[in-house]
This record gives sequence, structure tokens and C-alpha cells, in this order.
Amino acid sequence: MLVSLHDDPPILVCADLQVEYLTPGRRHVILDGDAATSRCLELLTLWRDNLWPVIHLKRIAQAAWFNPASKLTDWIGDLKPRPGEMTFEHPLPSAYSSARFVDYTSNIKNFRCVLLGFSLDETVLATVVDGFHRSHRYQVVGDAVACRHPGSGDAAAYKQAVMNVIGNFASVQASAELLRTSGAIAV
Repeated sequence: MLVSLHDDPPILVCADLQVEYLTPGRRHVILDGDAATSRCLELLTLWRDNLWPVIHLKRIAQAAWFNPASKLTDWIGDLKPRPGEMTFEHPLPSAYSSARFVDYTSNIKNFRCVLLGFSLDETVLATVVDGFHRSHRYQVVGDAVACRHPGSGDAAAYKQAVMNVIGNFASVQASAELLRTSGAIAV
């Protein structure tokens, strides 16, 4: 189904675009950081230029490895929320662990989101699974998401395995496929 971006744009959800995930030597440093960040910025700029709705998710876990007082939890420069863009902090991997996010999404009649960002194997996966069970439609931008290095094995295979699981709960597309020259978006 094609929906006009200009008539009814989906909400852009930016997941965990925090410095923590790009800092070399950190346990949760992500794969493809520069490429994913560039694609996230490109899509975020498109949404902002058109004044379409944007949500930012920020993981504030209480685990020993995650220090919320650290500068590592700060937003990444150009990707940080602007005035008028909603932000939701979530303590568990799913955005639905934020009571404010649940309240917000339950008040939207036709909840459709384009999801990008970091923490693919945690926040992105958990959020699309939770959303699926609430009949919320998510579209994950495959080249604008990234995940941490796996403990062992091939990193690219790990990311692809996570994307295969996500594909059971959300549609997955590359950014080039997502945006069509007609101004329509496949949802």
C-alpha cells in the first residue's frame, strides 16, 4: 500500500541516537556507525524540512554498564531533538517501557512509524515486537539502523539475523526504496 508522505506522513522514530553507541572501546559500540549516522541524518533532515512528526527515544537503563549521569548518554550532535520534537526515555529495551510513550501511542488512531537508529538488537527489536502486539505498524530502515558488535562471530551475519527476526514484526526497507520519486511511502 502506498500512502502520500505529504497527506499523511508516518512518524519518524529515532532510537537511541546517543554518544554511547559511537564511542570507540565501549562495550556497546555499534557497527557501521558512520554510514548509519549519515543515513539517519539524511532522513531526519527530510522529516524536519517537511515539518513531519519526529519522536526521539533515549535509553536510560539502570544496568551497571549504563551510567545515565555520563556524557555518553548525550544525544549525537546533529541528531539531537529540536524544540517541538517529542522525546521519550525508556528504562528497558522497548520504547513501550515508557509510560508516556504508551499513553502517546494509544491516543493515535492510525499509528504508523518509520524507525531508525541504534541498538538494533535491543531497542529496535523490542519496540517493533511490542508494537506488533498493539497493532502498530512499523517500518525499519535497514540502512539507517545499526547494532553493537556481537560477542563472537561475523558481525554482518549477526545484524542480518536480527533484521530477519524484525521482518516478522515490521516491514524492512532500504532508505532508497522507502522514499519514492512520487512522494509516496510504502507502508
